[in-house]
Amino acid sequence: MTVTIRRGLPADLRPQAARLYWQAFGGKLGSVLGPEDRALAYVTRVIRADHVFIAQDEQGDLVGLAGFKTSQGSFAGGTPADLRAVYGRFGGWWRAALFGWLGREIDNDRFLVDGICVSREARGQGIGSALLDALCAEGAARGYHAVRLDVIDTNWRARALYERQGFTPLDTRPIGLLRHVFGFASATTMVRPVI
Repeated sequence: MTVTIRRGLPADLRPQAARLYWQAFGGKLGSVLGPEDRALAYVTRVIRADHVFIAQDEQGDLVGLAGFKTSQGSFAGGTPADLRAVYGRFGGWWRAALFGWLGREIDNDRFLVDGICVSREARGQGIGSALLDALCAEGAARGYHAVRLDVIDTNWRARALYERQGFTPLDTRPIGLLRHVFGFASATTMVRPVI
């Protein structure tokens, strides 16, 4: 498969991007952002076209994406107002509270990855590696000395990819009782030097 990596998300690919993001992260976010139709509405609403690299196949279909965070925002961040708009006042409130307990860390020393995913049909073809390379190049171009990401304990395939790409673990943080809500017990911070 020939794939093109580019920065930015064209408007016509937003629904594909939301579906791909949900395919990758719905397992851990489903109990909070579900049902699926509302989750897709929320993700479509909040994704930022200027905070992502995408991978497209020969037909122009989206087969992968890699979001990132800056001081201006993140690829799939959203706000409590976005949650209320999709889930209503009460639904938005309790979802915002849960996400608040997880924390939304900013790292001024390292370029932050905000989710990376490859469609099931396109895995194992180097797309994840190409997206990571694009993120590392972007981090270096912005003057960062390293790229940072977090990987959950249940995603061993992603962790293996990150290790092959030169990321090393720094620390692992348990999420306590939230493991019953999100379906994972801890997240490991991994870093790769880029300069």
